[in-house]
Amino acid sequence: MTADYWNHNTAFHQEVVRDAGRRGGRALDVGCGEGLLSARLAGVCREVIGIDSDERALARAQRRLERTPNARVLAHDIMDPDLPGRLGAFETVTCVAVLHHLPLEEGLAALGALVAPGGRLIVVGLAANKSLWDWMLSALAVLPLRVVGALHRETRDIGAVTRPPRESLAEIRAAASRILPEARIRRRFYYRYTLMWDRPTQGS
Repeated sequence: MTADYWNHNTAFHQEVVRDAGRRGGRALDVGCGEGLLSARLAGVCREVIGIDSDERALARAQRRLERTPNARVLAHDIMDPDLPGRLGAFETVTCVAVLHHLPLEEGLAALGALVAPGGRLIVVGLAANKSLWDWMLSALAVLPLRVVGALHRETRDIGAVTRPPRESLAEIRAAASRILPEARIRRRFYYRYTLMWDRPTQGS
């Protein structure tokens, strides 16, 4: 695989990196896979830690980041209750195509716990089609996405573990309203949604 590639997840990298760059500081890339987003975050953040539970993906990420002194990868499960205490707090926590692998409410709570006061959680996620509206929007996107994929020479299979989403966007919105009040969720192109949540600064 080439150093850089394009697919429906990396399509959001520029947006995520630009947002993280406004804060700088420390970034945590949850489910970093083979490390492409972590490498890009390292260009705008003081320190980047990528975590993943897939040993093969981590080995590839380590090779990608071996010459990036402010980025490293660790073998961790986001649902490990000791994770926040070991790694501290982060100005940016990213989670791209990972949340649907986790129990939804517990996963949102674990991600939110890692964000520093004044920091931001950025989720790029997949939702299941359950309503007629969900199915209609997905059907309308098929042809445009095939064209876009061909133009970008889409790399669909990067060797990552995949899983179909379980919850609909409506269910994700409802869970986020309980776990991360004031989270902002938008349905996006590429069969994705984005969730952004800002931890209030201390005393606000």
